[in-house]
Amino acid sequence: MRFTLYYHPLASFCHKVLISVYDNAIPFTPVIVDLADETSQEAFRKIWPPLKFPVLVDAVSSETIAESASIILYLDAVAQPATRMATAKPWQATMWDRLFDDMLQLPMQKIVIDSLRPADVRDPHGVTEARENLVRAYAFFEQRTPETGFWLGPQFSLADCSAVPALFWSDTVNPLGDSYPKLKDYFNRLKQRPSVARVLREAEPYFHMFPLEPKPAI
Repeated sequence: MRFTLYYHPLASFCHKVLISVYDNAIPFTPVIVDLADETSQEAFRKIWPPLKFPVLVDAVSSETIAESASIILYLDAVAQPATRMATAKPWQATMWDRLFDDMLQLPMQKIVIDSLRPADVRDPHGVTEARENLVRAYAFFEQRTPETGFWLGPQFSLADCSAVPALFWSDTVNPLGDSYPKLKDYFNRLKQRPSVARVLREAEPYFHMFPLEPKPAI
């Protein structure tokens, strides 16, 4: 197999890549990395010393590609997928990718990581600020979600791959509710796409590892 993907089914940044490869039926060898297992960790360290996933290894070009957006764009270039994830305007797709990461993923991760800390070193002010940032981000994306059409652009793209984990995990820690109808409808459309549904199903057996209550739900 030409492509080997190192990832974990629960990791939000891995979801982006999995959605893109499933959407285009790109064959790959999956390697689930368990950083809590010393053998798995050391094997992955030899591939990518920073121990950050996802990472794609191309056996034909001998390229090792890290970071989810870079992997998706690389596959766009070399795998000749039926659906190009960068679209005709790649700067728009990458802009949305960064916005979802910066405005949703970062504050969401702040809330999750703080819950793993010992009680005496937690940052309640920072968590409150993170939740406020999520609410502001929801309003921002609500205003910019198209009134018509299924996706953020003329076709399903990197932007939509990035939206899935950002919205899924942010909605888990700070529910969207009914205040953002366009964003909520868009999120529901995303979850109905077969590639997205598959990624979430594969993550579900690991939901018990999520540290907050309630646990994620598909």
